[in-house]
Amino acid sequence: MAKNSKTQKLRIVPLGGLGEIGKNMAVIELGNDAIIIDSGIMFPANDMLGVDYIIPDFRYLLERTDLKIHGILYTHGHEDHVGAVSHVVEALPGVPLWATPLTAGFIQVKLKNAHLKAASVNVFQAGDVLKVGPFTVESYHVCHSIPDCVGFGINTPYGIVIHSGDYKFDPAPVDGKKTDYAKLAEFSKRGVLLLMGDSTNADQAGWTPSESVIDEAFDKVFRAAPGRIMVATFASLISRIHQVAKAAERYGRKIAVAGHSMAENIKMARELGILNIPNEMFVDLNRIGSMPPSKVVILVTGAQGEPSAVLSRLATGRHRQLDVEEGDTIIISAHTIPGNEETVSRTINRLFQRGAEVIYDPIAPVHVSGHASQEEMRLLINLTMPRYFLPVHGELRHLKAHAKLAIQSGIPAENVFVAENGMVIEADKNGVRKGERVPGGYVFVDGSGVGDVGKAVIRDREMLARDGFMIVVVNVDKKSGELLGNPEIISKGFVYLRNADELIEQIKETVSDVLATVNGHNGKRREKLQEGIGRFIYNETKRRPMIFSIINEK
Repeated sequence: MAKNSKTQKLRIVPLGGLGEIGKNMAVIELGNDAIIIDSGIMFPANDMLGVDYIIPDFRYLLERTDLKIHGILYTHGHEDHVGAVSHVVEALPGVPLWATPLTAGFIQVKLKNAHLKAASVNVFQAGDVLKVGPFTVESYHVCHSIPDCVGFGINTPYGIVIHSGDYKFDPAPVDGKKTDYAKLAEFSKRGVLLLMGDSTNADQAGWTPSESVIDEAFDKVFRAAPGRIMVATFASLISRIHQVAKAAERYGRKIAVAGHSMAENIKMARELGILNIPNEMFVDLNRIGSMPPSKVVILVTGAQGEPSAVLSRLATGRHRQLDVEEGDTIIISAHTIPGNEETVSRTINRLFQRGAEVIYDPIAPVHVSGHASQEEMRLLINLTMPRYFLPVHGELRHLKAHAKLAIQSGIPAENVFVAENGMVIEADKNGVRKGERVPGGYVFVDGSGVGDVGKAVIRDREMLARDGFMIVVVNVDKKSGELLGNPEIISKGFVYLRNADELIEQIKETVSDVLATVNGHNGKRREKLQEGIGRFIYNETKRRPMIFSIINEK
């Protein structure tokens, strides 16, 4: 970085992850050189009907033709950090990727499924120093809920910028690899300009429990379960899958996998040697019907209640190979992502209704957070001693709580920035400040469509879901404009037509009255007809279905 003089501005441009849980993406710029950290997805909220997932709006990168992007660096393999990789690779061809072995494995699976290939996927180990174009980036290991997680120390002319990644200070991690405290302390001796800190649990007092507490919880469940055990977790939660495998082996159970993404990730992690489960522990899902229920564990996807995932299909009886049976024990080993509470609760209730015993936190500690709580956040701030602080990765309430905690830890209030996606943070020899705003909104992915579903489409879907629609087809005389025959009425989601004879007759009368009052060749005839029907329906039912009229001239 020596060749960059202090006349160049340093810019941090968060494109996702601020004010929300998910779609994490940040751009670090020095002059016209840049690197990107993470490119994740976010799960849609309940009112985002039909949306599969959301990716960051990275139009800014496409519009900055003067910007040279030297690489995309990944902190770890969770969906909210790597899920949008195929979209970014497609939009920014030729940009190399950097990831630890497990994260690189997740990325390769995603690119393969999208029929894409990155320019290069550079695999590094935690602790390696990365030369990414003119940037010198020092990686360091952090504990989270999956292996191979890192944070980054980015060297700049104005001091080190630390990106914490998702972290917690786990004293007994499942893989035995603790967070690199020494590197964090060493950063502080060299001068930390800015800390970008994970804020997910900023409203949680104390310390986050160790992943190791789950072993005991699993042991109790496996010891008591009379029949099949199903464990729902994230497909990328490799350490949790390892814990399930250990418990299964201890109690003489075989493992079946339901869910394509989980099967792909397990295969990849085993090939890398990160997941050490013998072949004889696995059994094909189609064979479990011939096995004693007490000898089976099934790993399933859908811990967030995603409609197309295995757990939701089990809850609604729509899975092709599996049904929930009396005596089944279902463990949901994941915390509910904010916004998904209603969906997850509905799924749990349906599973109970089908006769399963459902175990979830806080019923039993079958999941712990992978994110730092308040005391760990204080420790990170005290270890790194940054001059400036930017809370990231969290809803606005989390960012605000983290900012308050940073101020309590000794960082001046004017040096703490609560920002939103697209709000640029600038640094030069005079310090750090907020800069201009760039686009940083939502891009909806619906099927194969990316960005073609906007707010207007979502509003239409909300209206259709709330009150349904009605189509009125009428034939009129081409010369006089008079109504010919009876209008045809088609309705979905509004009323059951067979039980609404009186209302339908009144709508037909309204059609006749409206057409009688408008000029036969008036270009506004269709709009007037829709307005008249809509007004009548609201007066009669207090509902506002979407009204469409089709006028055929004969």
